[in-house]
Amino acid sequence: MSSPFAIVVKEISRSYGEIKALNKISLDIPEGKIFGLLGPNGSGKTTLIRSLIGSLEPDSGLLTVLGKNPIKDRFELRKHIGYMPQLSAVYEELSARDNIRFFGELQEVEDLENKVQSILEFTELTHRAEDPVRTYSGGMKKRVSLACAMIHEPKLLFLDEPTAAVDPHLKIQSWELFRKLAENGTTIVVSTHLMDEAFRCDQLCILNRGELIAMDTPKGILEKGRTTLSFKRNGKEEQQEISSEPTALAQTLKSFGLEADIHSIELYPDTIEDIVLRMVDKNTIPE
Repeated sequence: MSSPFAIVVKEISRSYGEIKALNKISLDIPEGKIFGLLGPNGSGKTTLIRSLIGSLEPDSGLLTVLGKNPIKDRFELRKHIGYMPQLSAVYEELSARDNIRFFGELQEVEDLENKVQSILEFTELTHRAEDPVRTYSGGMKKRVSLACAMIHEPKLLFLDEPTAAVDPHLKIQSWELFRKLAENGTTIVVSTHLMDEAFRCDQLCILNRGELIAMDTPKGILEKGRTTLSFKRNGKEEQQEISSEPTALAQTLKSFGLEADIHSIELYPDTIEDIVLRMVDKNTIPE
């Protein structure tokens, strides 16, 4: 019986000398979902991804990727994994078409020319397909990198800071592409420090200093925050802080009894950035 999880991680650890990059991390990533790895620089995101793609062996623990061991089965897994690094890894003197064709040849993709054309259309690069990549904007270069990572139709796609330094319009377009891929069954793992990007994922894992400090849906993370109620009673402004859970406001309003002199209630919930930064700060400060 196949597992519903594309990735299963059980208490993996990895150290660099005295620095513990990962400390007994455990998580499961469902198939066909967008999973976000969120955390500041040095939190362990890159070490975890390198472990998952088979370029780094953990010191301890177990992990499976598409049911296989990413170290022992790395060559077989490469046929089913795509990786888009944060920095451009394409050949800038070549055109987008030639870059994609080159990576397709490395993967021994069948019916390559048709698939190159299809991926150019999917990533909306057809109008510049023959131009050297060096003439592209930063956002377009990222789309070329994405196309190269996707040419062999991977079941699992790793994206490292995929829309960092990309303008808002291209960011929206990129996420429309990612969502389309997930809907077609591709599992996507996104490493990011951008809060708005994290909120587009189906599930989030928050890392700090090699520790897993939270794992939930974006909505679940938001509900861990606090909401400030500001209301006026008899012309005097008052405030009350409550949990951001959906039931908390209802309970609070019941305690007010819907009094006639309460005529204005405003909500100021924590943003996901507030919550994550507070989690990171709490985890960083020794008790």
